Amino acid sequence: MGWGDLGAFGEPSKETPNLDQMASEGMLFLDFYTANPLCSPSRAALLTGRLPVRNGFYTTNAHARNAYTPQDIVGGIPDSELLLPELLKKAGYTNKIIGKWHLGHRPQFHPLKHGFDEWFGSPNCHFGPFDNRALPNIPLYRDWEMIGRYYEDFKIDLKTGEANLTQIYLQEALDFISKQQASQQPFFLYWAIDATHAPVYASKQFLGTSQRGLYGDAVREIDDSIGKILKHLQKLGISNNTFVFFTSDNGAALISAPKQGGSNGPFLCGKQTTFEGGMREPAIAWWPGHIPAGGVSHQLGNVMDLFTTSLSLAGLQPPSDRQIDGIDLLPAILQGKLIDRPIFYYRGNEMMAVRVGLYKAHYWTWSNSWEEYSKGIDFCPGQNVSGVTTHTQEEHTTLPLLFHLGRDLGEKYPLSFTSEEYQSVMERISVVVQQHKVTMVPGEPQLNVCDKAVMNWSPPGCEKLGKCLTPPKPDPRKCFWPH
Repeated sequence: MGWGDLGAFGEPSKETPNLDQMASEGMLFLDFYTANPLCSPSRAALLTGRLPVRNGFYTTNAHARNAYTPQDIVGGIPDSELLLPELLKKAGYTNKIIGKWHLGHRPQFHPLKHGFDEWFGSPNCHFGPFDNRALPNIPLYRDWEMIGRYYEDFKIDLKTGEANLTQIYLQEALDFISKQQASQQPFFLYWAIDATHAPVYASKQFLGTSQRGLYGDAVREIDDSIGKILKHLQKLGISNNTFVFFTSDNGAALISAPKQGGSNGPFLCGKQTTFEGGMREPAIAWWPGHIPAGGVSHQLGNVMDLFTTSLSLAGLQPPSDRQIDGIDLLPAILQGKLIDRPIFYYRGNEMMAVRVGLYKAHYWTWSNSWEEYSKGIDFCPGQNVSGVTTHTQEEHTTLPLLFHLGRDLGEKYPLSFTSEEYQSVMERISVVVQQHKVTMVPGEPQLNVCDKAVMNWSPPGCEKLGKCLTPPKPDPRKCFWPH
């Protein structure tokens, strides 16, 4: 979902009344970022509070490549990483993930081995349908075992876009919340739905209801579901004791637009890129009785901050034996303070850009290769900016491209290298980058090796359902990441 997909962020059709109300009752973050312009690494960053290059969710197979966790990936979240639910459990929290896990599908990467107590959802994205010979259909799990597969037991109609998954995920959330409230149990719910990811889907009652087509239908259903979750918290009398945060894992995928992709508002490009459209996200904090209603924050935030902020809310300190990139946002949320911190834009193993205050310096630029672009793969449709949205990897480490994001949201007008403004700002940014690189110890890359033998052929529980499939012989190889 993109920055420009919500009415509160200026989407003109105003089809997100519940999220807009959530914003009016809470705090809107205008400068909130993901840690990577792609799904898996940003989710790993959210749950560890660490940049993907630290927690291993990147590749070294090629320079500055986006990588994620398709079915044939061998790696996943390392045991050495401490995830948010593991730490919250020490404070007595019950933890549930609903929806897409995406941090590895092999047994050692199962979310219940990394702090979650319950899981309803899938290890991978809902791609398919597959023939269960060349590729297996993706399984859905309840806790330790699979309960079916996409397209077989959990239908997605690719012609109409109809699927009931968001409604199923909603009911799982409501039931979990009710259960924890009844037992007076503190809880952490990670509601990671994926209806706006191509192939986009929505329930029958939402199909055809949006001016924006199928994608808008999916957004409307997500909005409606979030409204029901917030109302449920209020009905149970626990809204004043429950901190809720809404955001996205990356910018809208403009490659899928307009039928299967959303809006990044005034920002440049989309998912897969380190331009603003790829990494700046919609973000809303809601906590009645604590967060002043109608707040708008210009605090630079990042999904990694949800790790540190959640620990702070639970009265816990972040781990001291590793570099934590997320900061505690509570002073910004509760007191309106602005915390001075940079935002680093990584693509794979490369720091592509950095933001300090209102200035963003690009050390590398790249949208995607000419080869991919010639196939119709365009991450910046209608937004070509000469010398910026390059189709070759361009290094600017000697003279970074510098933009003032207050005056130039679209990253169209780089400051002159000879201007006093450029010279003084880059002096400050250079110090920040130098300090960052001193602390950077990359983790072991988890997204280098692929093997069809590790796909979801025979997940736990397949025997009970008669859905075990025979895997091919192991054939590990270097994963190919084109962009």
